[in-house]
Amino acid sequence: MKHQREFIGELLGTFILVLFGCGSMAVTVLFDAHPGLLQVAVVWGMGVTLAIYATRHLSCAHLNPAVSVAMVAGKRMSADRLPAYLTAQFAGAFLAAVVLYGLFSGSIAAYELAHGIERGSPESVKTAMIFGEFYPNPGAGTAAHVSFLNAFCAEAIGTFTLVVMIFALTEGCNVGRPDDRLAPLFVGATVASVICLIAPLTQAGINPSRDFSPRIFAWAAGRGSAAFPADHYGFLTVYVLAPLIGGVTASLVFVWLLERLMKAQPNDCKCEPLLMKGPGNVDARNQSQGPERVLWENSAEQ
Repeated sequence: MKHQREFIGELLGTFILVLFGCGSMAVTVLFDAHPGLLQVAVVWGMGVTLAIYATRHLSCAHLNPAVSVAMVAGKRMSADRLPAYLTAQFAGAFLAAVVLYGLFSGSIAAYELAHGIERGSPESVKTAMIFGEFYPNPGAGTAAHVSFLNAFCAEAIGTFTLVVMIFALTEGCNVGRPDDRLAPLFVGATVASVICLIAPLTQAGINPSRDFSPRIFAWAAGRGSAAFPADHYGFLTVYVLAPLIGGVTASLVFVWLLERLMKAQPNDCKCEPLLMKGPGNVDARNQSQGPERVLWENSAEQ
């Protein structure tokens, strides 16, 4: 299989990310284990960080289709790798959903029985939100009033912020970047910060695979149409299309504006691209692999 190593890395990394992240949602919904948004956001951030550290030497540890597409748009990853990355990410997220359901299926059934929730009914969104996202956030209460445009912009802006930070953390001309061994911590912190900002509105998807694959599983496990709200096809437009647009926009803004401004600054930075230790990106000094620049294993989550 072509790009087998990267496929395994992305599958495992996305599995870890979704296992911990959606797991935090499961214990919050079912047991009130995390009473505040901050606790859930921190667990998501930790899951992203651990997933990157676990897989950054196998793949680029994107763990997010929006990041992978942004890397291709910014010519920081060759397009021929994209199918393997996307397939692995969606598969890893689906496997994590299966494992989580295996762990909590009894508790989910008990919760639904205790609250009079019939699977497939509109009320079953209260357990479906363990797997997929919904707007307004079902747990946000009556104060959350979120239109389709509001939700779309929230997801696009959240993903834009994440991808800009990933590019900044891996840009050789950014003299303010941390050591590359610490970069996964800052990517995780970015994910946690974005969640704190937009989760009350949309649950903060910012990752098409993290939302769509578990959502499909929720549908297969009996949530039916409740897993796929019909409002403007939000499950595709808000949670898939908006993150892709936000990520690509961030890539183009960084490459065509911010990176050029960094290079124009008179400083001691030689603007050398960070050398990767994994197979996912292209060494600009290796002419056999094309003109694309090498980054540290660019990574993201949620």
